[in-house]
Amino acid sequence: MSTLTVRGLDVTLGDLAVLRGVDLEVPSGSVAAVLGPSGCGKTTLLRAVAGFVRPDRGEIRIGDTVVSGEGRHLAPERRGTALVPQEGALFPHLSVGENVAFGLPRAERRRSPRVGEVLALVGLAGFEERHPDELSGGQQQRVALARALAPDPSLVLLDEPFSALDATLRESVRSQVREALDRSRATALVVTHDQDEALSIADTVAVLDGGRIQMHDTPQAVYRAPVALGVARFVGQVVELPAAVSDGVAATALGALSVAGAPAGRGVVMLRPEQLRLLPADGADGAPGEVVGGEYFGHDALVRVRVPADGGAVEVQVRTLGEVPVRGAVRVGVTGAARFFPVPPQQP
Repeated sequence: MSTLTVRGLDVTLGDLAVLRGVDLEVPSGSVAAVLGPSGCGKTTLLRAVAGFVRPDRGEIRIGDTVVSGEGRHLAPERRGTALVPQEGALFPHLSVGENVAFGLPRAERRRSPRVGEVLALVGLAGFEERHPDELSGGQQQRVALARALAPDPSLVLLDEPFSALDATLRESVRSQVREALDRSRATALVVTHDQDEALSIADTVAVLDGGRIQMHDTPQAVYRAPVALGVARFVGQVVELPAAVSDGVAATALGALSVAGAPAGRGVVMLRPEQLRLLPADGADGAPGEVVGGEYFGHDALVRVRVPADGGAVEVQVRTLGEVPVRGAVRVGVTGAARFFPVPPQQP
């Protein structure tokens, strides 16, 4: 196990500044996810850590070893890292055991007990003689992880590791992969554009956008207390309401909401759809609104409600159990804390 430390990393590809002053620390034995939209630089960051991209500036340290820095750039094979690609990339002509052994030094590949150990670690004990075409997509991805873990790397790098799996399989496989990483006590860095994936598999989530880390914290903090509206929008669905704040209270279309500690002035209040609830139209609680549509997902539904506001109306999303209610009048209540983001000052 080794801590990954990235400081002031700049990477330019052609004329494009892909990474700009990236700072990131992944404690030993933990799993961190780098979350961001396509083109934000997350794969470039992974490749820089692996050694396939040479940074323009900054330092990358794995444990006590500087692997990239001023006048120093260790080759990928000397970094003690292992990469799990998007689709496993198993050799089709080799057995599972041979695929896993390929990650070991050549002298240790034949009859090494390590092959059986790591296959047991990923829940595939006894699969040594099978071939990749006899495995499901999820099993292939776990074999790829076993191959990466076989040489006992200091750091495991996973590049969109579940993107090739269907939605049902993806959830179970990422749970199995997380369990295997925990059992191996490996330090791991996962890059993904999938919010659910990042929040469910990682100890910490780093949101990367515009070539910079916008926030790096626990999944709970990133989701519930984002530092910027852009982070909130990317990490999950949001309800945005124009607001005016005075004395820690925001005046919004959904009524007065507590935003303790927020500065006075105009801006945007952010809530999550699950913080809103539908109430009877003839009740006294909540703000009046009208159901105008929604989507049913089986386990819950996302209901669109139009709420009167100054100068017109705003549409909010309410996550609720059961079916989408019939269009008509309702009231909308709010639970939990709201986040307030002031309007940026005008530039001269």
